[in-house]
This record gives sequence, C-alpha cells and structure tokens, in this order.
Amino acid sequence: MKIDFFMKVSGSGNDFIIIDNRDGLKRPSPSNIKKICKEKTGIGADGLILLEKGEKGCDFRMVYFNNDGNEAEMCGNGGRSVVLFAYLMKIVKKRDLIFCSKKGKHRAQIKDGNVVKLQLSTPHSLKENLKIKTDGRTFIGSFINTGVPHFVIELDDIESIDVKNIGRKIRFLKVFGKDGTNVNFVKRIKKGVIKIRTYERGVEDETLSCGTGSVASAVIISKKYSIPSPLKVVARSGEILKVYFDENYSEVFLEGKVTPVFLGYNLL
Repeated sequence: MKIDFFMKVSGSGNDFIIIDNRDGLKRPSPSNIKKICKEKTGIGADGLILLEKGEKGCDFRMVYFNNDGNEAEMCGNGGRSVVLFAYLMKIVKKRDLIFCSKKGKHRAQIKDGNVVKLQLSTPHSLKENLKIKTDGRTFIGSFINTGVPHFVIELDDIESIDVKNIGRKIRFLKVFGKDGTNVNFVKRIKKGVIKIRTYERGVEDETLSCGTGSVASAVIISKKYSIPSPLKVVARSGEILKVYFDENYSEVFLEGKVTPVFLGYNLL
C-alpha cells in the first residue's frame, strides 16, 4: 500500500497514524504496520487506523491495527481520533456522526476544543472477584469486555507497580484464553475520580492512555462502590477522560481531548 498522505493524532496520550483509504487500496501488511509504528526507525505509534467507506447508515468505517500489525476489534481512543480526523479533513462536515467498526455502529459528537465523545459497545462478559497468582503475588480483579477484553485490578499504590512486567504475565494467563487480555491497574483518587495505568495487548507495553481500559475501569469501580455517572479517569499521560453510562451500563460513552500532531506525505 503506497501511502501518499497521513496524519498522526494523539487521543489523550494514545497516538495513532490515520490514513484515508476510501479508495479501497490494498491494506498494509502486518510487517509494514510494525515498521511504520516502530519508534525511532518508524513514525512511532500505538496503532494504525484506516478510514474506509462505510456501509449504509455509517459515515465511514474504522479499521484498527495494533502496532504489532494485528487487526483489533475496537479502540476507544482510536475511535475518537479518527472522528476528529474525518472532520478536519472534511470527509464529514457535521459534528454528530455515526461510524462503523468490527464491533458495530458508534455514535460520536465533536465538541469545542477538539473534545470528542464516543459511544462504545455495551460492556459484557463481566466476571468479578477473580483471584490470580503471578510474579509471586496474588491479585484480585474483575474481567469485562468493553469492545476488547480487560482485567481490572484496584490497588492502593499504582505508581510502584511494574506495569510492563506484571501486566505482560497477567495478559497471557490461560484463564483469559488464547488471545489474552489487556490489564488495568486502578487507584481511586476520590469519589468519581480514578487513576489508571494500562498494559495493552498488541502494543505489549504500558501506554499513556487506553480508552476501552478507561471505560472498563470506570464501570468496575462504579459497580463496586455505587458511584454514579460520569467518572473522571486520569490517564498515565495526565490527561483526563470522562466515562458516561446509564444505570444498566448498557449505553456507555467515552469523552476526551484529541490532538492532531502532524501531517505527513509519501510514506514509503
């Protein structure tokens, strides 16, 4: 795939390379995606997004790849980022829109200050109070799927935790199946405010922000402590995401700032 034009975008610290592929060109291979997303020798990004023509009822389709080259079902911050990209590039000219992903249709709204609010799929597969052992420690957490699988562990101290090492070990535990899980370490700051650190599968490292992880953590903490919507989530980047939900957690929205980083041309 010859890439004539792309934009690098940051969704609250999660960074992406976004390409307009409405012409339906051949998608980049996993090896090319890894090369493009690699830091120092490539552009560097947590993932690559293709904006493609959407089916009836959708303004466009988002195709998301982690930086290991594998396609993923959904990415919350990636979804917010591609919405702003579509608006800035005048692919869509309205601030309220609908796009499609592998998880279905998503409503989105662009607010002032490049803040984007995005509807995610209904959380499911909740399993609470799972006890796991790894790295000589026992952790109790909850599993939930917010578009992709997440394991959420509440701790009093998340600053000293070795997110990359412990997160990776938990990510591959057999209890989470052959595809594994993302892992979130969460601390309550005060009522309605949590801080998280996330190990993302596919990136295989801690990221500065994770949208679906923020939603997973907010839903788990809300259910555990009966905290009403919305919850504020402080990402590793220091930026704040808001998670909105109804009383049944069936309608869930993620809101936060999206920052265009730069435009690029003739990506080899």
